[in-house]
Amino acid sequence: MIDQTCLPHAFEVVELRTRADAERAIRDMVVRGAPLIGVTGAYGLALAMREDPSDSGVRGAAAALEITRPTAVNLRWALGRIAGLLMRIQPAYRADIAFGEADVLADEDAVTCETIGRHGEQLFHDALARSGRDRVDVLTHCNAGWLAAVDWGTALAPIYKAHRAGLPVHVWVDETRPRNQGASLTAWELTQEGVPHTVIVDNAGGHLMQHGRVDFVLVGSDRTTRTGDVCNKIGTYLKALAAADNGVPFYAALPLSTIDWGISDGVGEIPIEQRGEDEVTHMRGLTADGRIETVRLTPVGSPAANWAFDVTPARLITGGIITERGIAGASDLAALFPEHARARRR
Repeated sequence: MIDQTCLPHAFEVVELRTRADAERAIRDMVVRGAPLIGVTGAYGLALAMREDPSDSGVRGAAAALEITRPTAVNLRWALGRIAGLLMRIQPAYRADIAFGEADVLADEDAVTCETIGRHGEQLFHDALARSGRDRVDVLTHCNAGWLAAVDWGTALAPIYKAHRAGLPVHVWVDETRPRNQGASLTAWELTQEGVPHTVIVDNAGGHLMQHGRVDFVLVGSDRTTRTGDVCNKIGTYLKALAAADNGVPFYAALPLSTIDWGISDGVGEIPIEQRGEDEVTHMRGLTADGRIETVRLTPVGSPAANWAFDVTPARLITGGIITERGIAGASDLAALFPEHARARRR
């Protein structure tokens, strides 16, 4: 896996050899992004089968991996899919079957994200025709590109598709405090892809919208309710409020695996992960002489709170939700996935 805690100043690859390695990688955000967390959890369960392929081993490993990141529902989905399969076969075959199924899940994720990109590309064609300007300006929050998935990503996939199609794309990249996934990861990805972009402080988005410099907002999701409430990196809700006030379309891009069909009230029902205060009080960066250092930002003794996500209600997802099956209004997900809606009603 790419160690995302080292980016953008160093590129390092780590190997996960045990279930404990996978747990640490997810918890410490060596890997992050809902699709990649799910796939990593799948491989973590496969690694666990090398250690203990018994029924209790399956259940214990799945439970231990699931609690590493409580908000991202892809993790629970992937673990449930593989654990359900393993419980139907003999323990002696479980490790091989688990690795095979994790491979399938990884390949499916890449195809799913590429398909999301194809559906979302049309937004750029439409925005260019509508604005009459010489480029399309899209604002992102956090990182939802190929670092956050097996390939392509979710919210960045349409950007990559539009850029590769030759459309004049420019991305406003929210820094995304406190971990700066926008400034560190999205900006790094866009640089690798050659996509024009500008890093902005989190609080600049509303200003840009007021002055007509954002054609639409495009974000990912870590969990989405069946009614279209979207849980994403902290600060997404404020971007949606600013977009609604300025008539800027707001989109979320996400796969089926991110939809939690069992809940309808995102604010009341989605568990919001609270991370350590050191992510708020400290920052890691590159010094002028090339050293990577961590420095403190806040006064010693000042406590900090660190909610990792917030929920944007469906009414503020004014553009719609982009999935592998197309684009729908936030409250119309059931039309794209009727089989899941029917299963829920039963």
